[in-house]
Amino acid sequence: MTIKKILCCVDFSSNADKAFLTSVDLANKYSAELHLIHVVPPVVNPLITDIDIAMPAESSKALVQRLEDQMIEEYGNRTGENINSIITVQNGHVSSEILDYLVDKKIDLVILGAYGLSGVELVLFGSVAKRIAHKAPCSVMIVREKNEKE
Repeated sequence: MTIKKILCCVDFSSNADKAFLTSVDLANKYSAELHLIHVVPPVVNPLITDIDIAMPAESSKALVQRLEDQMIEEYGNRTGENINSIITVQNGHVSSEILDYLVDKKIDLVILGAYGLSGVELVLFGSVAKRIAHKAPCSVMIVREKNEKE
């Protein structure tokens, strides 16, 4: 298997950090380009059904810029000098945006944490890891946190 491009999906959770560390390790081993993506899901209020509420464009742009800065600080500054990393923040349905990115950038391996969202958010949006594992056009690695009892 040839790995030239790796995509790591991050959401600033501890699971995403484990996926990030695995991505950096593999990018070093394969001399691969490392793409880091964070997707901002649409604002959805399940109580509002007949009215579409859109976030003002300026607020959305400011949020994306803030998240890009946070990604550089949280992840980009930790990739090391030997890795060519690309940071992307997108708006939209999380798994759809990730799947589109995989195709668009011709990614060879996608790495993500087993869990990101939880509780009500998981029920509303479903499991991103599950959707990516079933629909990705490339190999998928799902990183889990080690069980503390082991």
